[in-house]
Amino acid sequence: MPATTFDRMPDDARLWVFAAPHPLTDAEAAILLDRADTFLERWAAHGAPVLGARDFRDGRFLLVAADERATGVSGCSIDSLQHALAEAEGALGTDLRRAGSLVFWRNAEGQVRSAERSEFRRLAQAGEVSDDTLVFDNTVATVGDLRTGRWETRLRDAWHARAFPIGATA
Repeated sequence: MPATTFDRMPDDARLWVFAAPHPLTDAEAAILLDRADTFLERWAAHGAPVLGARDFRDGRFLLVAADERATGVSGCSIDSLQHALAEAEGALGTDLRRAGSLVFWRNAEGQVRSAERSEFRRLAQAGEVSDDTLVFDNTVATVGDLRTGRWETRLRDAWHARAFPIGATA
């Protein structure tokens, strides 16, 4: 089965979010998407094609989904996805897989920002972000999570509220 469009993925499709620490240029995005498309066309689990799709948002986020009802993904097929992303990182000179060490949010102007966790904690303590700040939960597991607003959500409704309490001192 070839790759499909992201909007055709079912809500229970497995989701991986990869995030660039800075906005990608148009040329960088083209390289990333070309590599992602090439990977998705040949993605397999135990020899069976994986029905996968990708989306690119806000110049930073590569979303990759797999329809496990069509073909389950295995450890080896997930490793192949990680390997493909590592190759893309090498070509781009940026790290897309360390999203867990960064916090992503929208500033008052609606721009996506990122910072190391320690810096975001400082922003929260200083009140420079609020409970209403939109944050990205890159740990969402399914396309349905994305569609129901669990990926981009208010800080107070995300795990970020526990990790980075507003106004709290360390």
